[in-house]
Amino acid sequence: MLAISFLSACTQGVLDPKGRVGVAEKSLIATSTWVMLIVVVPVIVLTLWFAWRYRASNLSATYAPTWAHSTAIEVAIWAIPSLIILYLGILTWKTTHELDPYRPLQSQVKPLDIEVVALDWKWLFIYPDLGVASINQLAIPVGRPVNFRITSDSVMNSFFIPQLGSQVYSMAGMQTRLHLIADKPGDYGGESANFSGRGFSDMKFRVLATSPDAFNAWVAKVRTSSDHLDMDTYNTVAAPSEKVPVRYFSSVDPRLFHNIVAKYNNGNVLDPQDSSCGTQE
Repeated sequence: MLAISFLSACTQGVLDPKGRVGVAEKSLIATSTWVMLIVVVPVIVLTLWFAWRYRASNLSATYAPTWAHSTAIEVAIWAIPSLIILYLGILTWKTTHELDPYRPLQSQVKPLDIEVVALDWKWLFIYPDLGVASINQLAIPVGRPVNFRITSDSVMNSFFIPQLGSQVYSMAGMQTRLHLIADKPGDYGGESANFSGRGFSDMKFRVLATSPDAFNAWVAKVRTSSDHLDMDTYNTVAAPSEKVPVRYFSSVDPRLFHNIVAKYNNGNVLDPQDSSCGTQE
């Protein structure tokens, strides 16, 4: 039953992708698994066959107590695994570069920019171009690439939407990046994939992948909120809290994300893969 429950969780996560990146990652996992089974399955079968063939009661089996070497066996047990390792190495190198989370997705549709802040124990999503924000709910339009900029105003966390793809760490004083796209509408789960203290188990959020019209309707609903996210309100929001309900903000301080990152770096915004990461943004 435990194994079944684990498998059920996978079918609703990385093995049930709903976006381009997730599909590519599933393909990599599946291909790697099948290639490794080329060694695993024969070894299991031969182990069982040897145990049966050379059991003590089988007097017809060849008895060769002085046997010590076989060139054919040596070639097989070294060449086949070496070729598999070489193939997996090339495959992994190629696909991991193609799936680099910092690499923008190719699309004719203008990307949607979203700023993500990991807090204790909740997620803050800021839409800088739309001037709105939400807590523990992320809405994105289907078929439109999403450019995430991610940071933390607490301990290190890991931003992860299993059905859409890669997980990326969020770190205080730094901004990391992630590019995803949802190809199918749905209500997907998001979570922190890095233990971050007492409220970690409830540090989850929902991802609403909708049509462009439904997304615009969601934005319009957020704009009806009476809450405004300036620095004073943010300081209250950022205080540690658990099982936080969804909350909307109809306006956001345009410098909020920058200020969150820069307060740890004397006004500088650091990007781990930016050669000019010590400069002010």
